[in-house]
Amino acid sequence: MNNVPMITEQSDLSALAARLQQHERVAVDLEADSMHHYTDKVCLLQFSSPEETCLVDPLALPDLEPLRSLFENPTIEKLFHAGDYDLRSLRRDFNLQVRGLVDTMLAAQFCGEARIGLADLLNKYFSVELDKKFQRADWSIRPLPDGMVHYAAEDTRHLHRLAELLRDRLANLGRMSWLEEECALLEEVSFDQGSGPMFLRFKGAGRLGRRQLAILEELLRWRDREAQRRDVPPFKIFGNKHLLEVVQVAPATKRALFAVPGVPSKLVQRYTAQLLDCVAKGEGVPEGELPVFPRGERRRKDPEEAVRMERLKRWRVKKAEELQLDPGVMVNNALLEAVARCVPRTREDLEEIHFMRDWQRREFGDDLISVANG
Repeated sequence: MNNVPMITEQSDLSALAARLQQHERVAVDLEADSMHHYTDKVCLLQFSSPEETCLVDPLALPDLEPLRSLFENPTIEKLFHAGDYDLRSLRRDFNLQVRGLVDTMLAAQFCGEARIGLADLLNKYFSVELDKKFQRADWSIRPLPDGMVHYAAEDTRHLHRLAELLRDRLANLGRMSWLEEECALLEEVSFDQGSGPMFLRFKGAGRLGRRQLAILEELLRWRDREAQRRDVPPFKIFGNKHLLEVVQVAPATKRALFAVPGVPSKLVQRYTAQLLDCVAKGEGVPEGELPVFPRGERRRKDPEEAVRMERLKRWRVKKAEELQLDPGVMVNNALLEAVARCVPRTREDLEEIHFMRDWQRREFGDDLISVANG
């Protein structure tokens, strides 16, 4: 099974697309180079039908248009495992939107699986061991080594068996509609390009003061320029944890910079001038022009709401144990908080919680209403 064909010609891609469209379901995966380049891109697509496994090299092809009718045909199931990133990448790089999605990771969650990684599931049910040593490999290299080709093919080769097993279990549990609704919502995802200051997309920025935000913004802009220049991900220039440490100390001198705890001296030595320049620029922003981290309106704590929340959490733990589900998969905290806040009295009231799923309303609506109202 090591001789997996690699599609590099448009005519071969068209032929593959035609063959795949003859099947009711097709397993799909992709590999990207986000760990190695500034702008990540899809570098490989894997397809498995019941009859064949084939790889597609998008770096060698002018486009993936022959695959559009396959991806957008809702009558052909596309099997992905943890497909969120893959779906976003297909839309970003090729303007391809998947219809007919079946995500086996979501299926595993709704089956109550404790370990939902593909390697764990295949090992548990089929004694198949996936070698994950190429998980962080640079998939843009060409030619791909045989080991990477084999690794890529294994990610889709067993998905048909896994999907069938999980589908049978969900049918017996009466939860197929849960999976169908979640997959339909997942089909709509896309990457948020982001706008505004870079600190808005930096974890932990909300805890910083305004002057610290100004310094952080200068550091993030510098890191982004340097990453783009060197064609590497920003974290390979200077990690978030180290940036935060520099921001919190705000060193004004070389000696102070080298004394920042936790930051490797080799990084400081390489970027001494740039780091000090960023701190100085941030310190130089006039008081009236300092950035502000946007915050939602503070809600006054309601003691009765807190009591309702505790009741709902206790109900969730008990119900999740009964159904052998992860509590957060069944009903997450955001939904419990919304119920505790609005105190619904009817199913119609629950419809005001717009992010509540239909399957949650059907399965747990009456319980949530009863528990919220004491």
